[in-house]
Amino acid sequence: MSSGTAAEVPAAGACGRARSSGASAGFEFSRPLDLAATLRIVAHGGGDPTVRVAGSRAWLSFRTATGPVTLLLEQAGGTLRPPARVSAQAWGPGAAEALQSVPALLGEFDHWTGFDDPAFMATLPPALQEARRRHPGLRLPSTGRIIESLVPVVLEQKVTQMEAYHAWRYLVQRFGQPAPGPAPAGLMTAPDAAGWRRVPSWDWHRAGVDSHRSRTILGACSAASGLERLAAQPLGPDISAKLQSLPGIGPWSAAEILQRTHGSPDDVSVGDFHLAAYVGEALTGQRTDDAGMLALLEPWRGHRQRVVRMIGLTGFRKQAFGPRLSPQDHRRH
Repeated sequence: MSSGTAAEVPAAGACGRARSSGASAGFEFSRPLDLAATLRIVAHGGGDPTVRVAGSRAWLSFRTATGPVTLLLEQAGGTLRPPARVSAQAWGPGAAEALQSVPALLGEFDHWTGFDDPAFMATLPPALQEARRRHPGLRLPSTGRIIESLVPVVLEQKVTQMEAYHAWRYLVQRFGQPAPGPAPAGLMTAPDAAGWRRVPSWDWHRAGVDSHRSRTILGACSAASGLERLAAQPLGPDISAKLQSLPGIGPWSAAEILQRTHGSPDDVSVGDFHLAAYVGEALTGQRTDDAGMLALLEPWRGHRQRVVRMIGLTGFRKQAFGPRLSPQDHRRH
């Protein structure tokens, strides 16, 4: 097995098994893998009803082209030294397709060779170098599912995380369906594009979602087939531009989506209420705006999102002063 590749290891109940009993496969990765750290970005809040990540185990429920699926991933051994071994079990109509997506989901095609090059690492602040040494198993996952990422990202536009996470939970629990197979209690599959379009206007309001965000989601779901075709295309500026051609999708939303669907190593969430100040204070001790953040990150172009993730892994927290967004009750409008 060559360096940086994943090999599928035969496992009982492989993809040909009946859907009712599920399907399973084993994977061996020749690079370090931290399953929990890699998949954490896929979940939208600790109470995301579609994702459960804890330690070396992750439950996910999502939709594939062949139907809904529940996917259980379990990592054996530690996260620092290869090989990393992961067992995967899947239940539901999309089981076979879900197992095929595991390498991309676990960042197998997210190559850190350039970032880990000693010459590049030497350009990073010592705290970021240390964070990378302590977390060699962090990867950027590629889900390949745009609507799945787009809806919760749009819900997070211009509101607090608390509001957005509540809206996501409310809508999925009300309009999704229980995850197939022997899933944990409460694990849900989010609606498909047609399901999101059937959500009544009053339920968007009950979830605290204003008309601008609901229109954005409904418009994207109307173009779902074209959007999902983008997921199969290689990452590039044209994909971001096509996402931003949708009404209501700007640079921040496009970056947040591509970080999940394509494991983008360079798309930075410009327009985030906190990120620029956080990055500025972490790198210089002074808060900055979006233009200042991009200027600070420019020497690491191509890896700017990796740098942001490393800042997070240092444990740095910016000082808690200055104005904050307060929750808004859109149900009054």
